[in-house]
Amino acid sequence: MIGVFDSGIGGLTVVKALKRHLPDYDILYFGDTARTPYGTKSPETVIQYAVEDAEFLLEKGAQMLVVACNTASSTATDTLKERFDVPILEVISPAVNMAVSDSKRTRVGIIGTRATVNSRVYEDKIKAIRPEMKVYSQPCPLLVPLVEEGWLKKGETRKIIKKYLHPLKVKQIDVLILGCTHYPLLKDIIQAKIGKRVKVIDSSEALSVSVIDFLHNNSDVESRLKKDGTCQFYVSDITEQFEQIAGTILKGTVKLEHVRL
Repeated sequence: MIGVFDSGIGGLTVVKALKRHLPDYDILYFGDTARTPYGTKSPETVIQYAVEDAEFLLEKGAQMLVVACNTASSTATDTLKERFDVPILEVISPAVNMAVSDSKRTRVGIIGTRATVNSRVYEDKIKAIRPEMKVYSQPCPLLVPLVEEGWLKKGETRKIIKKYLHPLKVKQIDVLILGCTHYPLLKDIIQAKIGKRVKVIDSSEALSVSVIDFLHNNSDVESRLKKDGTCQFYVSDITEQFEQIAGTILKGTVKLEHVRL
């Protein structure tokens, strides 16, 4: 099974993309909704949470891990790869590769949690591939709570997004990376506020393409994965609001199972 974890339910955007591209593969999802958001936590705490998330999925039978959380990807990936002997794919590199693939684009904007932005992981990876690119980052700490609250179309959300994007718009960026898997749920508003000429990169879609490429090139792993087309969804806290948002993301009723780590 493919194990996917996130700090909350935003990582279901990754599950949605995976199910679109790999409909036959079994998926285990864990959303740490009791401790979301990770972006306001210290690196030590994020690493601890990510290790616990990974252990839960592996105990449930996951044979590879997909880190759908940008904060955990930027902070805990090295620790996870040292501790667990399974393939681990993170969400940052695929989005970076997509951003730098178009030679005409030279000014990149990144929005994410404070932890992701402060890590400078996107900037470092982009500069390592294309040193001439200009990279501008903007922390957006309110967006994850707004998504988790289900405020996807509220006027207040639109105003906050406009305010967050203003510094990047002034820099005249031509590509914007959504550095959090919650943000694709706000993609239409983000695209409208940043402008049509800016290419918006959905990190969840980029990650799903990366998973496909990995399985294509690693037949030994691919052959061990179950392909009954089932999905199991676990969360560390459950509310009616979470269930409604999950249904919105996956376009149907989603059964969330409550577990305590």
